[in-house]
Amino acid sequence: DRAVLKRMNNTLYHRGPDSEGFYIKDNVGLGMRRLKIIDLLRGDQPIHNEDATIWIVFNGEIYNYRELRGELKRKGHLFTTNTDTEVIVHLYEELGINCVERLRGMFAFSIWDEKQKRLILSRDRVGKKPLYYAQHDGSLMFGSEIKAILAYPGFPRYIDTEAIHHYLTLQYIPAPLTAFRDIKKLPPAHILIWQNGNIKIKRYWDLSYEPKLKMSGLEIRESMRELIKESVRIRLISDVPLGAHLSGGIDSSIIVGLMAGMMDKPVKTFSIGFKEKAFNELPYAKEVAEKFSTEHHEFIVEPDVIDIIHRLIEHFDEPFADPAALPTWYLSEMTRNYVTVALNGDGGDESFGGYQRYYADIIADAYGLIPKKVRNHLFRPLLNRLPFVIGRPMEKNYFMALRQLQKASELHHSVSIIRWGSYFDEAEKAALYRDEFRKQVRGIDSVRLLEESFYSAKALNRLDRTLYTDVHNYLPGALLPKVDRMTMAHSIEARSPFLDHKVMEMAARLPIRYKVRAWKTKWLLRNIFSDLIPKSIKNRGKVGFSVPLGMWFRRQLYSYI
Repeated sequence: DRAVLKRMNNTLYHRGPDSEGFYIKDNVGLGMRRLKIIDLLRGDQPIHNEDATIWIVFNGEIYNYRELRGELKRKGHLFTTNTDTEVIVHLYEELGINCVERLRGMFAFSIWDEKQKRLILSRDRVGKKPLYYAQHDGSLMFGSEIKAILAYPGFPRYIDTEAIHHYLTLQYIPAPLTAFRDIKKLPPAHILIWQNGNIKIKRYWDLSYEPKLKMSGLEIRESMRELIKESVRIRLISDVPLGAHLSGGIDSSIIVGLMAGMMDKPVKTFSIGFKEKAFNELPYAKEVAEKFSTEHHEFIVEPDVIDIIHRLIEHFDEPFADPAALPTWYLSEMTRNYVTVALNGDGGDESFGGYQRYYADIIADAYGLIPKKVRNHLFRPLLNRLPFVIGRPMEKNYFMALRQLQKASELHHSVSIIRWGSYFDEAEKAALYRDEFRKQVRGIDSVRLLEESFYSAKALNRLDRTLYTDVHNYLPGALLPKVDRMTMAHSIEARSPFLDHKVMEMAARLPIRYKVRAWKTKWLLRNIFSDLIPKSIKNRGKVGFSVPLGMWFRRQLYSYI
C-alpha cells in the first residue's frame, strides 16, 4: 500500500528532507528519505543493480566506496551513479550477505533480493546508525526510528516492562529491546535475514583485545597516528559543506587539528557552553579554534532549554535519560546554519581508556583490600556524613564519588562498573514498583546484562573487559543514539573518526599501559598528538558533556520540581 508506506516514510522527513523514493512490487515496499551528501543529482534511492533484481535503501556513509567501486568495475559491474549506496548493491551481488565485512563506515540498510525472495537488514559495527524492526500481521517492518513503525495502521503499542526495568538502572534501553514490546532494535554488527516469514539474525564482527600487539613503542605511536589521520581524511569526502563539533577536550581537538592540516579552507567549528563556570568549556574550545585558525561559532545554553523537552521526546521515541541531549540539540541547530556534515571526537574514550571511572575501578579495588572491619569502623561513618551534592561535574563532585567508591569496593569487580553511572539498583527498583509490575520483572537483573558483555570479552585484563562492556552497551545504547537523534533532528550528518573499525581494532590490542598510565587516561592519544594540540588541552582530565541541571532546578527551574 503506497499510502501506508508514504505515511511511514514521512515520519522520517527530518532525517532526509532533500528527496524521497519508493520501490513497490507485489507485497514488498521500500521507502527512503534522503539527505544529500554524495552525488547530489543522481543519488536518489532506492537504487538497484543492472537487471533490477536487487534493491537497496541505505542510511549512512561508506568511506572506502571509491576503492570498492574500482574493484567492482574491473569485475564488469556497471554503475549509473557515483554514490556509495550503489557500491553496496554490486558488492552484495559478489559476496552476498558477507559484503558487510568489506564496508568501512557507518550504515543501516535494507536489501530486497528479488531472485531469492529475501530481505536483508544490516547495521554498522558499533551502532552509529539506528535500525528497528517488527513482525506484524505476517509482515516484517523496519525503520530508522521507532516512529516509522508506529505509523503503520493498527500497530500495537504495548509497553515492554523489561525494557523499562533496565532503563531505570542504565538510563537507556539496551538492544534488542525498545520501550514497545513488539518492536526490536537490530544490534550493532548484526545482519537480519527475513525469508519465507522466518527471521535469522547473525553477528558479523566483534572486537578482540588479544593477542596484544608485538610492536615497539615507536611503531605503535607511528602506526596509530597514521591510522587516525587516515580515518579523518576519508571522512572529509563530501559534496556538501562540512565542519566539526569542538568541545575543548582532547578527542575533538585532535580531530580539528588534523582537519586543519588537510583542508584548503578554515575548518568551521561549533561549540556549546553554559554561563555556569564549572560546566563551561568554551574557553578551551576557543583556545583550540584560535590555534588552528578555524571559523568558530559558539552558543550559550540557558535554563529555558527545558521548554524544548517535548521535542526531544518526539525524536527519541522512548525513555532516554542523558541531559546532554539538551545542549546537543542546540549544537546541532547552530551547526545546520553553516554545514550539513560535522566530524566529532566520539569514541575516543571507549577505545583509548578515557573515562575517569576506569581509574576509579582501580582505586575501588585497592580500597576493597582494606580489611572490612577497618572500613566499617573508620571509613563508613565518615563517608555517610558526607553531603550528597548534585549539579556539579562528576569529576569535581568528590562527595558523590566517595560514596560511590564505598559501594563499588563492596561489589564483585565485574558488577562495580555499573556503580559509576547508574541510577536505581535492583532493590531500589523493587521498592518503586507496584506489585503487578514487580511480578512481571521478577528475576530480571540489569547488572547481568553488563556481566554478559564483561565475561564474553576476548580479553585477559579488567580494563579491556570494561572497555568492551562500554563498547557493547553504553556506546550504542546511550552515546550514539543521543548524537544521532539530535543531529538528524536538524538534518546533520555526524561522523566519528575514532569509531572507524580499523582504529578500534588496533586500539583494542594495545597493551593497557598505552591506555591508562601514570594517572593519565588516554595516554597514547596524549602522547602521539602532543605536538598538535595545545599543552593545556593535552593535560586536561576528562570532563564530559555535563549539564548544570542541579543548579537550574535549585534556581531558575525550581517551579518544575
